[in-house]
Amino acid sequence: MSPSRPSIFYIDLLRFLAAIAVVIIHVLGPFRFMYGEVPDSDWLAAMGYNSISRWAVPIFMMISGALLLSDLRPFDCERYVTRRLGKVLIPFIAWTVIYSIVGGFIGETGGFADYGWNAGLTEKLITESNNEPVWYHLWFFYDFIPLYFIIPFLAIVLRRLSAEHIKLLLAAWWVLTLMHWLKVETPLRQNIVLYSGYLVFGWYLFNRDNRPQLKCWVVAGVGCLMLNALGSAYLSILEGKYSSFFMGYKSLNTVIIAGMLFVIAQSYAERIQGRLRSLISLISKYSLGIYLVHPLLLIPVRHLENDVYSFFGSNWLAIPVISLITLVLALGVTILLAKLPIIRRVVP
Repeated sequence: MSPSRPSIFYIDLLRFLAAIAVVIIHVLGPFRFMYGEVPDSDWLAAMGYNSISRWAVPIFMMISGALLLSDLRPFDCERYVTRRLGKVLIPFIAWTVIYSIVGGFIGETGGFADYGWNAGLTEKLITESNNEPVWYHLWFFYDFIPLYFIIPFLAIVLRRLSAEHIKLLLAAWWVLTLMHWLKVETPLRQNIVLYSGYLVFGWYLFNRDNRPQLKCWVVAGVGCLMLNALGSAYLSILEGKYSSFFMGYKSLNTVIIAGMLFVIAQSYAERIQGRLRSLISLISKYSLGIYLVHPLLLIPVRHLENDVYSFFGSNWLAIPVISLITLVLALGVTILLAKLPIIRRVVP
């Protein structure tokens, strides 16, 4: 058996931050599309937290590119399929079945109203899962798993390109994200192309010293975060409904924000020591399990008739507190499942 890659703490920090951001996004989820239906303060809180968290999934993709494209070992198809691809494919299949069963229990209302299992609905969810995720967070696997078939070939290409050619490749990807953002019609606006760019981007930043450009990244990234928050609020008010124009995973400003966070973590992560460092590494280790488990915990929370959010008086408080509680509980459940034979494979 080949030795495992030693832990790189700033990568752990990025996984930690992305795991928190994903939970926040899903906690605030019910309020995004409720402009004009809830108090302005509650809607603005959801919009505000959402606008500063949209880099989470891109960071996960950049981490995969940084680590997998930097693997210099000779390619072994069997090892790659079983250890790399299998690590995401098996949990995806397992949790698709689990959430289909859960969907059969909660029905269309999402509130366990019927107190019974609708086998027909579960069957329908599984049958349609070849095209649509059975639960909102599982969409990630539909775009992420195909990237695993691209990575081995992309690694070969990158090793043959000069530094200047790689810069040109990244520039072309930035242009494509801008075209997608502005809705310029082109057959190149495909998820597998645009998301592959995050793989290369992560690999590029991982394999160079970015500290000389840190200030530029911070200025650009903070500017894009402000654009997300203010621009999204402005467009939503202008259109009278929620606007995600500035917050798409395949928009150029999200690319810049993700790049800024990668470089900041790379530059400052080693300053974190002690118990906080241990906690970050723990949550990083179980981040995929947390991602898979936490929506189960949010089922009664996101069912607004249960008034969980209103208990806190304001979404400015409710969203971070519920997110923290959910994160801790999801971590505990994941650690427990990871100790069980066979079941541990669904929370790698």
